[in-house]
Amino acid sequence: MRKISIAAFAAAALLGSLFSPVSLAAQSADFNMARSLEIQNNILKELVNGFVDSVSVEKLVNTGINAMLGSLDPYTEYIPEEDEQNIELLTTATYGGIGAIIKKLDTTGVIISQPYIGSPAVKYGLEPGDVILEIDGEDVMPLDAGECSSRMKGEPGTSVSFLVRKGRSGKTQQLEVVRERIHIPDVSYSGILKDTIGYIKIDGFTVNGSEDVRKAVVSLKEKGAKRLILDLRGNGGGLLDEAVEIVSLFVPKGTLIVTQKGRINVGADMEYRTKSEPVDTLIPLMVLVNSGSASSSEIVTGAVQDLDRGLVAGTRTYGKGLVQAIRPVGYNGTMKMTIAKYYTPSGRCVQAIDYSHRNSDGSVGYVPDSLKKAFKTRLGRTVYDGGGITPDSVITSTPYSRIAVSLVMNDIINDYAIKFYTEHASIPPVRDFSLTDEQYGDFVKYAVSRDFDSRSGAQVLMEDLLKSAKQEELDEYIKAEAEALKSKLSISKEQMLLLKKDEIQPLVEEEIANKYYFTPGRVEAIIKSDSQLQKAVALFAGE
Repeated sequence: MRKISIAAFAAAALLGSLFSPVSLAAQSADFNMARSLEIQNNILKELVNGFVDSVSVEKLVNTGINAMLGSLDPYTEYIPEEDEQNIELLTTATYGGIGAIIKKLDTTGVIISQPYIGSPAVKYGLEPGDVILEIDGEDVMPLDAGECSSRMKGEPGTSVSFLVRKGRSGKTQQLEVVRERIHIPDVSYSGILKDTIGYIKIDGFTVNGSEDVRKAVVSLKEKGAKRLILDLRGNGGGLLDEAVEIVSLFVPKGTLIVTQKGRINVGADMEYRTKSEPVDTLIPLMVLVNSGSASSSEIVTGAVQDLDRGLVAGTRTYGKGLVQAIRPVGYNGTMKMTIAKYYTPSGRCVQAIDYSHRNSDGSVGYVPDSLKKAFKTRLGRTVYDGGGITPDSVITSTPYSRIAVSLVMNDIINDYAIKFYTEHASIPPVRDFSLTDEQYGDFVKYAVSRDFDSRSGAQVLMEDLLKSAKQEELDEYIKAEAEALKSKLSISKEQMLLLKKDEIQPLVEEEIANKYYFTPGRVEAIIKSDSQLQKAVALFAGE
């Protein structure tokens, strides 16, 4: 009897283990998922069969998928088959097409706004201000900008025909352009800024982008660079592997750069160490960042800071410490899914604690000291987590005025640059180019003729104050004073454009330089008036 009792006890124990808390939890999760899917399916059937209007099941499901993924974080998203090109552009910065930024005007056609350097558009003579009237024999006027862009893209080696009205001559011509694989380089500019300070502007982290950085570093060293600035401002990130490769240019082979940690059993835990021999482990290095520096930019920045390999300058970074991976989900659709958090060499996670509440520029807001944790760099310096990376040297930039932002957002500066390009065959080299007073006056006349918000910040605040006073029935008490102040603050478009000339003229010159000398020309023009960069250079030079 005792043997039987022991056997029964053993069987009961085994049965109990089969229904352990972990097992029961898994079964419960499976049941809940099956139940939810069945409810969703039943709801769709009822809507298709009984809703008062016709229902698109595909549209409903896609809306549900997007809402479901959007509730998780801002980075997990579904990418249907028709948007597959976006995956390629995201990871490789390449696509098949003619290589030009276009804009569609309802009254004109498709305007070439900016061709890319070395693109088919340039090779076949398309210039800023040229107007495409037909694509493959079809009038563009009934098409929207997206449809026009889609028809201009295609497999490399295939042709697309255009009926074009030239911006400078006004003559119409037929043009057949052979599409190529268009690549947008990660390095938009490299050069010597002052004496022996080399400068590299990095705009992304796409496939083989680190090779562009390597070539720039080698080239600058050959030109006499003794110090290097890596400008990652506004760089929203990209491929993690490329970030590791960029850091590998400056640290010994085998150095730990970043660790990613996912959920249990997801298989996302990984360590990333440098695999390549460095170019230079001693050259003084500065990384320049701002609130637009995110993800892979923060991996590079965090590694340079934690390894005490260089100086980080600028303003606090964005605070995106999440890793995404591409997963197939059937019918040629994919999902970009957050699978892990990454950690810098010191152990910091730069992910904002609450990424759902950010500043107007998208960066993480204030994080109280009580929520920050201290970490140590390789040489024992104290650094903190809590959202983004705080520079070793904080260098702020001057914010743009409302009118400058309005001019850019309404495309007025870009449109004037196109106009300028069609009226001037050439301009001097960027370092020698600046608008004359007469030319800036011409811009003012053009801008005044366009519709945009030219109010100052003070005017907006005054208008808000008057609205608040009226709501509280105080407007009559302050009427005389308010009208007097309102009158003093009221400035015409022309007056405001002249008042803000020192700020606006460089923006116009940058856009014009872009038309003639492409992206490198734009960056070179920006450098001339970039006060934040100039302060960083002075700091790096020990001035």
